[in-house]
Parts: sequence; structure tokens; C-alpha cells
Amino acid sequence: MTTFESITRTDIGEPAESWDRPAATTATAFEYDVAIVGLGYVGLPTALAYHGADSRVLALDTSERRLAVIRSHEADLLEIDHARLLRALDHPGFVLSTDPGELRKAAAVIVCVPTPVDEHLIPDLSILRAACAMVVDHAVAGQVLMLTSTSYVGCTDDLLVKPLMERGYTVGTDVFVAFSAERIDPGNAAFDHDEVPRVVGGATAQCEEEASKLLLRYVTKVHRVRSLAAAEMTKLLENTFRAVNIALANEFADICKALDLNIADVVDAASTKPYGYMPFLPGPGVGGHCIPCDPHYLLWQLRKQRVAAPMITQAMVEIAARPNRVVDRAQEVLSGAGSGMLGTRVLVVGIAYKPDVADLRESPALEILDGLIERGATVAFFDEHFDSVRLPSGILLTGVTDPAAFEAELVVLHTRHADAPLGWIAPHQLVLDTTYRGTDVPQRVIL
Repeated sequence: MTTFESITRTDIGEPAESWDRPAATTATAFEYDVAIVGLGYVGLPTALAYHGADSRVLALDTSERRLAVIRSHEADLLEIDHARLLRALDHPGFVLSTDPGELRKAAAVIVCVPTPVDEHLIPDLSILRAACAMVVDHAVAGQVLMLTSTSYVGCTDDLLVKPLMERGYTVGTDVFVAFSAERIDPGNAAFDHDEVPRVVGGATAQCEEEASKLLLRYVTKVHRVRSLAAAEMTKLLENTFRAVNIALANEFADICKALDLNIADVVDAASTKPYGYMPFLPGPGVGGHCIPCDPHYLLWQLRKQRVAAPMITQAMVEIAARPNRVVDRAQEVLSGAGSGMLGTRVLVVGIAYKPDVADLRESPALEILDGLIERGATVAFFDEHFDSVRLPSGILLTGVTDPAAFEAELVVLHTRHADAPLGWIAPHQLVLDTTYRGTDVPQRVIL
């Protein structure tokens, strides 16, 4: 089997209760099959998936507050993962901990921590560096160490391979290092976490083999590439592809508006083609820690190499500008109705970065709310997933529980959750629809 082949769980057999280690380390007795470092939107579902596949799991996070949220069943999870969590918390094979010393007891350690960008769109590697340093400090012979957090090409080598070698380990013999980017889509139940293929690259051929076995404890298919760098670049390509196409969809929305066409109708029509086209929808901007962040890791690295990427650069510029475009359009709509922004009551509906998740990471709504306030509007938001929100400006904004009682002169439809009715919108209220899909609301104008 070459390193470019995709393999499935059946190719190597179902994971045994204790799978074989290399000859030099078979005497090592591990209490956990896998440790997950970081229990956020990726780490917690990953830990639950491994436990659901009969692995002994150490679920580790440095935040006691996060562990309290998990223990109280308040974590934002899909229904299938809520059921898994309910079972896991009552099972001795699932251990929540903040003690990094426990990592020594795990046969494998998977790092699942955020890799954000700062306000200047520069990669912030502080969390990842700290997590990897902790893993290296507690590494023991026989472990498989895997990085899943999206980062620059060469990150796994810099943060795991080289530090391990400095500790005296021979990577590929004493310990095994790999990269396999997460592929979790928060709030999307259409693709079961276990069924989404994983791409993996190892520091050596044996690292790749051990990492594939680790992944196949719960996923059904693994695609192996010939290096850590190829696996790292794969994730950057996936999310940069989405960023460029979302920027294109936004541009087409503006073009269709100028030509008096319905962009939703055009996208739906183009989507009937069974090949050569993939639908992307326009909107108020892009949120989450993937599309708004990941391409900047690539651009940052390319700047250091003096390599230009004009298409990607322009796409990210357009994406960053989109929330301000919403604020500009809100002002246009109000001016057209004979009123200005100053003192006008504006209600933003839905502030999560995508429908049906309690996730504010990089949500365009935060910048939009700040922009509306800065221009003098009286602003509120309605989203049953959040009681209040801290805006980038530092303002703490409390949400309304009765959107009709706010008596907004302009309603900005930002995120439409499936369980959020819009029947309270009165015929006289203006609605700025940034989703391009709110055809059931009166007095609607599009972005």
C-alpha cells in the first residue's frame, strides 16, 4: 500500500482492546487509549467519538470552567454528541481532567486547540505553542502524538518533531508524530463525524502507519499523504477554497442586485448542474475559526517567503469588508425611508456565525453591531442562544427576549436559526435581509 492510498477500518481490522506497539515499547502499560488536549468545538466531539468507539479517553482542558460546562451538559453539541456525553460522563473509561501529568498515561495524544488570528490578521500561535509544549514535556516512549489544529505548513515539525528530538527521542521509533486536520462542521448533522474521511501525514512512514491506526479507531476512512507538510497544506486548501468562493458569491450577489436579479434564484438554478459547480451562498460575512482565519496562516507564511497570492489576498480583503457593507446598506435603507441612523432603533436578528449553533467565533454580527452603534443607532439583538455579548469595542450588549417589544424601525436579518420565528415582524418594519433567503418577511430589502 502506497502513502497516497485511502484505507478503511476493515483494511487493518477493528481496533483491538490493546493494539500492538513497536517491539521496543510493548512493555509500556497505558491507562488511556487516547488523550484529547482542548475540549472546544473540535476536541469535545472528538473525545466523545473515540469513547463511543470503545476507547479509554482522557479529555483534558486547562480551563476548570470549561469542564464545569461539560459536566453540566451545557456544551453546544449536536444531538448525537449530547447522547454520547450523557453516557460518557457516567463511564469510568471517560475522564475529564486539567492535569497535564495525566498525558503520560495515554497511548496517544491529540491536540485540538484554537489557532485564531489577532486584530491585525496575524496568526496567534500562543495557544497552540503552549499546548504542544505541554505535550512534549509529558511525552513518553511509545506514544502517538497528533496535531489537528490548522496552522502553517511546517508547524508540526516546528512544535512537535524538533522539540521531541531535543528531548532525545527518535521520532518514528520512540514516539510517533502525525498531522491530521479536524473536519468537524459545528451544527451540521448531515455528516456524521465518524463518517468524514480524515487526511493524515506522518513524520516517518511508521508514524503515518501508527497515526492511521489511531484514527481508524473511530473513523471509517483515512487518506494517507506522504508528509506532514502535505497534510497541513490540504487543510489550508480546503478552507481557502471556501473563502475564495464565498467572496465570489458575495460579488455575484452585488452584481445581481445591480442587474435586478435574485441571487438566490441564480444560485439555485446553477446548482442543478450535476458536475463542475458547487453552490456557495452570499451573506453578511464569514465567521468561525476556519474561513476567516486559516487562509491568513497561509498568507502569513507566503509573505515570509516573498511569494504573492493575489487571488487569496483579495478574497480575504473582500470578506473582511463585508460586515461594514451591511452597516453601509442599513444606513442607505434608512435614508431611503426618510430617516437617518442617529437615534434609530435597529434590531439585529441572529448573532451566531451560522444557523443553529451557539457559536460567536468571528461572527460578522459583532462587527455589525459595533458599526451600527458607532453611527448613532439605538441597537439591540435577538438570539435565543445568547443572553448578552461583549462586542469588539468592549461594549456589553444584552439581548432582548421580546423582539416585537423593541419596536425596531429596521430589522437586520443576520442569522436565521431554524427554531426562530419571524412572525413578530410588523408589516411597517423595514427588514434588511443579509441571508438573501428571507422571502417570507414583509418590507424586505437585500444586502
